[in-house]
Amino acid sequence: MLLDLYGLDGNECQVIDKTDLALHEGLSVLDAGEEAVVACFGEGTLADFFFRDEQSSALAALVTAGILAGCGNNYYFAGRVLPPSGIANRVLIAVQNPSTASKGVLEFVDAYYDIRQSFNDKIPGFSISGYTGALPVTIQNMPEEQIGAVYGSGDGSFGLINYAKESFTGSAGTLNGLSSSVFISRNQRFVIAASQQSTVLTVMDRNLGQTYSLGLPGVYRVSMNPGGTVMMAFVQNSNYAYYPRKLQASETTALAAYYQANNSWPAPYTDCEPKNLPGMCLAQMQSPDNFNSQFNVSYGVPLSFDRPVKAIFSADGSSAYVLNCGPECGGTASSVSILPPTAPLILQSGQQAGSLPTQATLTTIAVPGGATNALETPGGPNSIDTLYVLGEGSTTGTLASGQLFSGYLTPIDLTTNTAAAPISVSDSAPGQRTRMILADDNTLWLGGIRCTEGQRYASGQPYGCLTMFNISTNTVTLIEPFQGDLTGIASVTGLHKIYIAEGGQVYIYSTKDGSAINNFYVTVTGTAYDVAYMDGLTDANNTVY
Repeated sequence: MLLDLYGLDGNECQVIDKTDLALHEGLSVLDAGEEAVVACFGEGTLADFFFRDEQSSALAALVTAGILAGCGNNYYFAGRVLPPSGIANRVLIAVQNPSTASKGVLEFVDAYYDIRQSFNDKIPGFSISGYTGALPVTIQNMPEEQIGAVYGSGDGSFGLINYAKESFTGSAGTLNGLSSSVFISRNQRFVIAASQQSTVLTVMDRNLGQTYSLGLPGVYRVSMNPGGTVMMAFVQNSNYAYYPRKLQASETTALAAYYQANNSWPAPYTDCEPKNLPGMCLAQMQSPDNFNSQFNVSYGVPLSFDRPVKAIFSADGSSAYVLNCGPECGGTASSVSILPPTAPLILQSGQQAGSLPTQATLTTIAVPGGATNALETPGGPNSIDTLYVLGEGSTTGTLASGQLFSGYLTPIDLTTNTAAAPISVSDSAPGQRTRMILADDNTLWLGGIRCTEGQRYASGQPYGCLTMFNISTNTVTLIEPFQGDLTGIASVTGLHKIYIAEGGQVYIYSTKDGSAINNFYVTVTGTAYDVAYMDGLTDANNTVY
């Protein structure tokens, strides 16, 4: 279908099929099969957007400038409201100390043109209005919900961002001091945070206005499935894992009586709050050797992992892949333990089904290359479900005298639960957080911090913190030079590029060949610490998960 642009007069509306607009390869938001959209054109719109010398594509400017406006309601794709800036490809940047008067700002740039200003230069830059957090470090990106959750390490704030309005909507809740790990469910009902200094695991039910501070000394990492129905907590220098359970009224009464009589909690619970009338308990993952019918919970010997740090939940929600950090975190052997099903761990009591595996039936896959982060690609290369595991280790799992940790990526075939040989990638600090994200052109991007502490730097090899891995060809491209700690990656899907925060600055790379793209017009004043593609197609476009 051709667009009859000349037939549109002021404020006239035209139905345009997205499949036609998608002919332009840069329009990532316009995919074949999407619904038709209504475009309204006010006076002067066509002249403004179709006859600018700088414009590389009339259709691209049509979309990115936001003239796909529904009559009465403005949309640009998938029912999303056109934001006030009119930018359709936005990358959000968490910036620390942008000035002497501020400890944090959330700026966003136009990722189609790679510029911070408006296309017509009338607006010098854009930022999220109302944000006042200090030292923002992570952006939990939820583009499907048009929401972002930003944690500030300077004040312990955890705030919500409305992408459609490009504004701060308020705090997600008050945490117990600073948190080393924090998540919010996609429906924004539950928040879980590891407050290591306060030695508590904080769980919030925002719908009911309830906050539970569950005692867990040493807690430092938490994980949550996308639906917010399963949560897990991990303790530093420990081989055990924990999960919270929201109680039913009958359990609340019985547990209060038990605590009053025994001054302790029945297994597998380690703490319940509030103690006089518990609403939530923290359970240790234990073998289902026994069942307590009074409290509706199984218990037994604690399941033993090897310095677990994170859980990755399968795409279908049926399994959790627990990453055992092993030697990176002072343990014995790095591996991945599979917990099928996750149903016994469901947060809401009374909704559980089945039981956890015993130690003997727990499936554990050795990953000698290290296991501190992972990402699943359902129906990935050759239509094989693959879990890509990133960590620091060696090809054998042990280090020779004088040998340092090296970065490795290990593909695990989830249909057979077998691990392939570790693939050498950029080094990172052992046991520390890394970033992983899928991008265009079948690429998986990996990044970490303190990359000069590994074997590559010590032996005179390339030691940059960013790696591009092609999941179709299994080829590795190490991105040089080293520019400091890599703390954030955003995949600008459909535009064949990624944005990263490295060494406190913003850089751009092509997913086609790993080449650098001019970043002159997107650099920031202050320290860029995280980035997120606000207009991603799905919530999978996210390195904080």
